[in-house]
Amino acid sequence: MGKVEKARKGGAASNSPYDRKSSAGKGAAATKNNVFKFNKDFGQHILKNPGVADAIVAKADLKPTDVVLEVGPGTGNLTVRILEKARKVIAVELDPRMAAEITKRVQGTPLQKKLEVILGDVIKMDLPPFDVLISNTPYQISSPLIFKILALPNPPRTSVLMFQREFAMRLTAQPGDALFSRLSVNSQFWARCTHIMKVGKQNFRPPPQVESSVVRIEPKLGKDRPNVSWQEFDGLLRICFGRKNRTIRASWSTKEVLSMVEKNYRIYCAMNNIPIDDGLVEGAGDGDEAMEVDDDNETGAPADEDEWGGVMDVEDGDDDTPEFFKEQKAAATASQPVKTPSRRKKTKLGEMIKEKIRKVLEDDTDLADKRSSKCDENDFLRLLFAFNNEGIHFA
Repeated sequence: MGKVEKARKGGAASNSPYDRKSSAGKGAAATKNNVFKFNKDFGQHILKNPGVADAIVAKADLKPTDVVLEVGPGTGNLTVRILEKARKVIAVELDPRMAAEITKRVQGTPLQKKLEVILGDVIKMDLPPFDVLISNTPYQISSPLIFKILALPNPPRTSVLMFQREFAMRLTAQPGDALFSRLSVNSQFWARCTHIMKVGKQNFRPPPQVESSVVRIEPKLGKDRPNVSWQEFDGLLRICFGRKNRTIRASWSTKEVLSMVEKNYRIYCAMNNIPIDDGLVEGAGDGDEAMEVDDDNETGAPADEDEWGGVMDVEDGDDDTPEFFKEQKAAATASQPVKTPSRRKKTKLGEMIKEKIRKVLEDDTDLADKRSSKCDENDFLRLLFAFNNEGIHFA
């Protein structure tokens, strides 16, 4: 006679799959359902809510003839829904495990012929032609992906992208907003950006640290697309938004910017057979320093000098300064870091570049004392037009 099996205590494992399902906690169930461990370095947070996936595809307004580029398809929860609506899906995946998983998911189904998986980094590769971009975007590549798409000569008809909430807000920020940036100007200048919906962190596996949002980006096409060079416009914005809360005069007065502008002007003159005077300024000594301007000192003078243009030298016999002030001055001088004087001499070309920048900022646009965070796209267009008229380019 067989033995009667006794019920096992809660601490012991059961051989019955039904018992295992009912006794396992949420954490254990999530671990067993994972095909493999997700790589946080790749920003792998899989969208698990089918309602959110359906809403993203619906907002893309897909046509049966569309070729869709999906960045970071993961395990394919969003991909299979796109495949049902579009003619073809090109999925770009960086993780070989994910690429194998999504390929296996559609293998042997009618959707298999409509899927092309490309293994690689979407930021570094040349993109094939496509009509629509859909992505649960890895947060690390959010900004590079936006700039790559906007800079395409033939951008997609529409892009529906999932971003970190704060990043999504930057895309739609207006002048004067705390999140207004170079990204805001570029995205709104070259496209129409619309915030579609908020997505909570509980809709992902594993949950990210931040909330997310879905944004639709519709590039301006045809007659609506600005007749401006992307490289020129973005190059100008890079300088202006180096520190967006400084005045524009301060942003254009650093050594690095002056050196870059001079280099670009030399190239412009060489291409247009314009002679350049490389002579030195008569009577000028060493130490051709840029006009560094900080937020508190915006008179146009170097930040570390007073209105006299430096410390006035006084002979020992004529110096009647009280000893107290001499000691105080010596202590203050000793506490400051020693500055190595620049050996670069003032050149006529360098002085001409400074004068051109001053003319553009003060005479032509009157934007010298305005801050980039308060300017709109018309202000930046006026700046670009004025600099181009002076032979200064940024491409």
